[in-house]
Amino acid sequence: MKKLKLIGSACFLLFLFNCSQDENVFEEELNQETQLNVSSTKRDGLKSIGSGVMMQAFYWDVPAGGTWWNTVDTKVADWSNAGIDAIWLPPISKAQNGPFSMGYDPFDYFDFGEYDQMGSIETRFGSRKELTNLIDNAHQNGLSVIADIVINHNSGGSSEANTYTGGNTWTDFNPMSGNFYRSATDFHANNVHTNDSGAFGGFPDLCHDQTYVQDWLWKNSNSVAKYYKDVIGIDGWRFDYVKGFEPWVVKAWKDEVGGFSVGELWDSNVSLLDSWTSSAEASAFDFACYYKMKDAFMGNDLSALNDNMLWKQNASRAVTFVTNHDTDEITNNKILAYAYILTHEGYPTIFYKDYEEWLNKDSMNNLIWIHNNLAGGSTNILHADNDEYVAKRNGYNNSGLVVYINNSDTWQERWIETNWSNTVIKDYTGNSNWEPTTQSGKWVKVQAPPKSYSVWSVK
Repeated sequence: MKKLKLIGSACFLLFLFNCSQDENVFEEELNQETQLNVSSTKRDGLKSIGSGVMMQAFYWDVPAGGTWWNTVDTKVADWSNAGIDAIWLPPISKAQNGPFSMGYDPFDYFDFGEYDQMGSIETRFGSRKELTNLIDNAHQNGLSVIADIVINHNSGGSSEANTYTGGNTWTDFNPMSGNFYRSATDFHANNVHTNDSGAFGGFPDLCHDQTYVQDWLWKNSNSVAKYYKDVIGIDGWRFDYVKGFEPWVVKAWKDEVGGFSVGELWDSNVSLLDSWTSSAEASAFDFACYYKMKDAFMGNDLSALNDNMLWKQNASRAVTFVTNHDTDEITNNKILAYAYILTHEGYPTIFYKDYEEWLNKDSMNNLIWIHNNLAGGSTNILHADNDEYVAKRNGYNNSGLVVYINNSDTWQERWIETNWSNTVIKDYTGNSNWEPTTQSGKWVKVQAPPKSYSVWSVK
């Protein structure tokens, strides 16, 4: 789903409400299952997707002029050192608006900034060479590269007579790359059916039931999917606007070429999100979590974090996020939202501007470290009211943690039951200098500063 400007896991863990004696066996099985989901095309030397954090390596209206690939190229080494395991790029091919487009109006899937069409040779982001240099550098730093794939709709075709509509439509696509010519039969309405799950913005709507479309998108040896993976070096896929087509399309794509796959199913309905991930056999962005965090941090009611989310339903398929290129609504206490997703289950995504411009990078790096080193195992919510939220991760190949989020204007303290008996613990954020010892019954008092958070674990 795009802005109106367009118009015109290696370790994903299921949510368990209680620890059990079978937890470690269960999580080992989950780890094996998730590894198959995200790493079937893993290149040698890359971190396993889900072992760290994903970086959304763009925002809406990044600088035009063909400089963006080079900008990101300068960041990947530092991101990798901070604990990022994958970068998500905007659509990488030439779109109708050429040098001005963010890529969500795709015209030529095989023009990465090398053909003089749609008003430019380079894309908004740069040339093909700059793109492949970036991907090579990311791989050298152990990072997977996730491509944003827009296969619901196309833009930039010429007008042609359309026997299915009785008039003219903009469905005549003659890309200079010479690959994937399209005509009216490849879009809706056509000889197969009049429509699929949904069209977007009045753009020609691709028909995935047409064999020709399937061949060019994922089946043929020179399909979009195989070319992106085998020639350009893409490792995984972010599927745009998956409400516009059936989940079998994502499954068929993934079955053909592998790679981590996540869909943009913009909906807060947890059952719908969970059902889609099962049918597509892919992950989904956890919009249910996103909207509950809005209620919690913008609505000043942390009890909303008690409600259901995709990560609670199926953590191995949940990609959590605070904001992205289409949204930036959680403006109040945004660091608290990051403290939430980076200490809880699911695969967290960080937004470029939050990390590079708007929030304290040291605090973000600290939370990434906490996620990668302490945030293991199932989750128990220990307390939630308007101002305070406390939860514990029960640990899996690590000690686990307790996170205390305080949205009030004063310091808060609370007695909580941990998993540690007679153990010295500390706050790994440095926001509190306490180093209390848990009682023999595992209880301990912890604290959190105003409009902030603390994260406690074994010293």
